[in-house]
Amino acid sequence: MISVANPMVEPQAATGSETRSRTLIVAVTGASGSIFATELLRTLEDDPRIERVELVVSPSALRVLAEESGGSGRSGLLDRLLFPGNRSGKIHLLEHQDIGASIASGSYPTAGMIVLPCSMGTLAGIAHGMAGNLIERAADVCLKERRRLVLCVRETPLNLIHLRNMAAVTEAGATVFPVIPTFYNHPQTIEDIARNYVHRVLSHIGFPQADAFVWGQESDSE
Repeated sequence: MISVANPMVEPQAATGSETRSRTLIVAVTGASGSIFATELLRTLEDDPRIERVELVVSPSALRVLAEESGGSGRSGLLDRLLFPGNRSGKIHLLEHQDIGASIASGSYPTAGMIVLPCSMGTLAGIAHGMAGNLIERAADVCLKERRRLVLCVRETPLNLIHLRNMAAVTEAGATVFPVIPTFYNHPQTIEDIARNYVHRVLSHIGFPQADAFVWGQESDSE
């Protein structure tokens, strides 16, 4: 039986390396919602507080990206994912199977990791410590080093296995942050929806955006 309220785990506790690092890991996996990943990369590109983004894209994510946005070939799909980001070259693409990459080691300091979107398969691999690819291994490193790990899960309806895996990663110290749109900010486009979600995720890990919608402030300015 999984006990979510585990006093032995201090989730998201900041470490010395985390507070100094201006490197963020971003993983994109094979769940619907590539527009959210694109918006996240675009926002990080424009945020001067982030000096480096270590990006890992799974093969399944490329397949979903092809279905949702079109494109031909791996390079063409990655161009769609990164455009119009990476003007400064701060986004560095790592191979999905390269378990010898820098982010596979706890000695490499980062501010944490965002998996957006996070498939149920990736969630399961992280929940059970599989570390079978670079995404799962990097997430495992974040958990063992007590760094921030945000899993932006995307699936509906949820079965009991999904729910138990969410409980397991939460108990281990991760944050489950479902890809759920907001409407209180009166979005006019799908980009507005993606942007507000991304802003909420970044605020959660300590990088609030100046132009983010904040409930109550719109009435104060009237």
